[in-house]
Amino acid sequence: MFSIMVFVMTKYKRILIKLSGEALAGTQSFGLCYDTVLSICTSIAEASALGAEIAIVVGGGNFIRGAEQIQMERSRADHMGMLATVINALALADALEKLGTEVRVQTALPMQQVAEPYIRLRALRHMEKGRIVVLACGTGNPYFSTDTAAVLRAAEVGAEIIMKATKVDGVYDKDPKKHDDAVKYETLSFSEILNSHLMVIDSTAASMCRDNSIPLLVFNLSDPKNIVRAVMGETIGTLITEGED
Repeated sequence: MFSIMVFVMTKYKRILIKLSGEALAGTQSFGLCYDTVLSICTSIAEASALGAEIAIVVGGGNFIRGAEQIQMERSRADHMGMLATVINALALADALEKLGTEVRVQTALPMQQVAEPYIRLRALRHMEKGRIVVLACGTGNPYFSTDTAAVLRAAEVGAEIIMKATKVDGVYDKDPKKHDDAVKYETLSFSEILNSHLMVIDSTAASMCRDNSIPLLVFNLSDPKNIVRAVMGETIGTLITEGED
C-alpha cells in the first residue's frame, strides 16, 4: 500500500518513535483497539514510505504497569509489564504488515517462537533495508521504564530524534486538563525538565537524552497524521534539546 516511490525530503532520516500502551487502547480503558492501532500504523507506514528509517519502542500500560503493582514484588511486576509490551508489539506488526510494510519485532527478553532477540546490528540492518523495527520488553531489566528503553535504543541505533506520541499536544508548565491558565512550551532543555520536575519522561531518560545529545519531540497522537508532520519537520508539539546547564 505504501510501496510507491516518493521523492520527498524528510527532515529526519532515522527516528525512534515512543508509543505508550495507553495510546493503543483508543477510547477504551484497557486492552487494544485494533482500529486505533491501524490508524496509528497507517501514519507510521506513510512516514516509512517517505524514506524515514523507523524503530518503535512500545509501552504496556494498556495492560499493566509494573511500578504501579505495589502489592507485588517489583522485579516480577516489571517482567509482567515487559510481557505486555510484546502483545502491543505484535499488534503493531500485524497492522503494519496489513498495510504492506515490512516489519520485524525484536524483544529484549528472548522468546524466539514469536520474535527475534534484540541485536543492535540486526536492528540497524533491518532499518537500512526499509523495515520498521518494533522493540519490546523495554531494556529487559526491571526498574527501568520504557521511556528509558526508548532513549537507550535511540542511542544504540543512532536515531536523530525521539518522537514521543502522547495524549497532549506538548509540554505544559502545569496539567492543562486541570488548569485553564497552563502555558505550553515550544522548546525546552533537558536541564529545565529535570530542575522543574516536569513529568514528561522520567529523570533517568531525561538525563540520558541530555548526556547523549538526543532531542525529544513531544506531540499529540490524537491525530496520527502528526507522526508524518513530525518526520517532515513541521512545527508541532514541544521540542526538548540538550540545552545549557
